[in-house]
Amino acid sequence: MAKFELKLPKMGESVAEATITSWLKEVGDSIEMDDPVLEIATDKVDSEVPSEVDGVIVERFFDVDDVVQVGQVLAVIETEGDSASDQNTKEDDAPVEITEDQEKAVEEITQQITNVQESVNPIVSSDNKFYSPLVRNIAKAENISQSELDAIVGTGNEGRVTKNDILDYIKNRTNKPVEEKPVVDASVTIQTKPVAKATPVAVPVISSGEDEIIEMTRMGKLIANHMTDSLQTSAHVQSFIEADVTNVWNWRKKVKDNFMKQEGENLTFTPIFMEVIAKALRDYPMMNISVKGDTIIKKKNINLGMAAALPDGNLIVPVIKNADQLNLVGMTKQVNDLAKRARENKLKPDEIQDGTYTITNVGSFGSIMGTPIINQPQVGILALGAIRKVPAVIETPEGDFIGIRYKMFLSHSYDHRVVNGALGGMFVKAVKDYLEAWDVNRVI
Repeated sequence: MAKFELKLPKMGESVAEATITSWLKEVGDSIEMDDPVLEIATDKVDSEVPSEVDGVIVERFFDVDDVVQVGQVLAVIETEGDSASDQNTKEDDAPVEITEDQEKAVEEITQQITNVQESVNPIVSSDNKFYSPLVRNIAKAENISQSELDAIVGTGNEGRVTKNDILDYIKNRTNKPVEEKPVVDASVTIQTKPVAKATPVAVPVISSGEDEIIEMTRMGKLIANHMTDSLQTSAHVQSFIEADVTNVWNWRKKVKDNFMKQEGENLTFTPIFMEVIAKALRDYPMMNISVKGDTIIKKKNINLGMAAALPDGNLIVPVIKNADQLNLVGMTKQVNDLAKRARENKLKPDEIQDGTYTITNVGSFGSIMGTPIINQPQVGILALGAIRKVPAVIETPEGDFIGIRYKMFLSHSYDHRVVNGALGGMFVKAVKDYLEAWDVNRVI
């Protein structure tokens, strides 16, 4: 019998760890290749870890809610036949003689390693608490002692200290009250006492016996933190504009049936809007940026995030990479594919990363406009309102008249730290102009 180690696979450039949400197989269960063994969750997406071999699970090393680093062994699967590692183990069983010089060399190397470890001063909890690599790195950078770290009250699973917990601690730690020195007469002695800083008290939420208490889902907690962090980071400003999309409406109605026959895809309004927004971002590249400290990073690629609703009511934002290089057919295929797999919870971590600008369709829920929150570290997000049939003034060389038109509101939220009102307004107007100038005779 051979043994195979099932490890946590690499799930994207920025994903270093995952949380086990459930085990799908127990010790002693037989599995086949590609059978899902467990479900994991990252801060990006949920996914399954499949088996790479046929065999029987003989050992598991982690429990539900444990945080696992990429490359760590999750379980051991026993397979038929001898593995190369088993053969090497048998060959290595033979005793090996070590000379005195070799022993001295090993001692010297061991001492060097010990010296390095002591100089680094790694943070290890005296109370056997778990700290993620990110929390440990922040603690080292801010010279937080082990006793300080152990004293921080964690809000994560099983009381673990999260990134927000340690950042809040650092903020309160550095923002200590400054004692003002009063101006006193030399002949008068005044005794003063330091004024304690007022600590904000959370307003208690009282529930009656008839109320239903619902625990937030893991995804819900992540979204809540992401939204509040964004509001605390960016100075949100909105610009609104109304677009006449009658040409787009009529053109789609005319070609959608043939599009389905020709491409096998349903042509919705979303890929049309995505194509137009990509063009506007090419015209205004300073909307396709991110902020890092006091510097601006101007993105080379236009990667459009597309907010998609999940069955549980939460939202996820899959990303269409290099959207400006796609034609309408390619854009439609990607939009439909990502939306479908988002609903089925089958997105890969890489497919929800590296977005440079985001679009959210609030009109799909009946809203005519909205004030969306920026998806950090981007600087803009566009909300598409519902398309409505409304009476409108139509200007012609023969005079003005009232007609029925299809119109919608575009709500543009942008980061006023780096995007001024002129740029934010000109960008959303460019989107409007492209939509209103849509070619009704366009051929797919």
